[in-house]
Amino acid sequence: MTTKVAVIGAAGRMGATACEAVEGAEDLELVARFDDGDDLGDLGGADVAVDFTVLSASERHVRHCVERGVHVVVGTSGWTDEKAGELRTVVEAAGGVGVLIAPNFAIGAVLMMQFAKQAARFYESVEVVELHHPRKVDAPSGTATRTAELIGAARAEAGLGPVPDATTQDPGGARGTEVEGVPVHAVRLRGLVAHQEVLLGNEGEMLTIRHDSFDRVSFMPGVLTGVRQISQHPGVTVGLEHVLGI
Repeated sequence: MTTKVAVIGAAGRMGATACEAVEGAEDLELVARFDDGDDLGDLGGADVAVDFTVLSASERHVRHCVERGVHVVVGTSGWTDEKAGELRTVVEAAGGVGVLIAPNFAIGAVLMMQFAKQAARFYESVEVVELHHPRKVDAPSGTATRTAELIGAARAEAGLGPVPDATTQDPGGARGTEVEGVPVHAVRLRGLVAHQEVLLGNEGEMLTIRHDSFDRVSFMPGVLTGVRQISQHPGVTVGLEHVLGI
């Protein structure tokens, strides 16, 4: 059975790559491409919509899809747990519709987050550094935020205290931001695509967990998996790991 797919944000870098990936899959059919400001209408009769836009538009797009009974795979950055929670009421009312919100679709990035979560309870210190191209509009990235949230939850469950840091003066914000008590730093540099490393330290040792995406095609296996699996996950699912079963 062929799944009909619409891509919202098709003119963007990720959207265009997603269109190519869908067209190259034998079990999927690209039935519609939408750009910013287009009337989504009936979404071209799609079974699943893929959204790669900006947060302000993405919220509107997702609700439009849900109200029409169309499953959604969301790759737009900036979705928080709070916003996902607000969406759950709308999705539950639709009955049977699935929405997957994934901070990162690269399989390696998902594994990196899970490895960091496992390691976090064993280390006193931890920091997250994310590195992206300078066209990225949000900081820290959704992946870094999600990673820090997972690490923070693991540290709390293990009974660990605050990350040690004697800094008392930082008027310029050199220490970055904090997410769930985890310092997070953002780098924007020409030539990069999407990269992240998690640094974990104890007395006398450091563990580094790093993932690099050198091309946007690295995200496509995860996107296509989401498209194929989302109908089996009604409601709002945050994180590709739940679809991958890891």
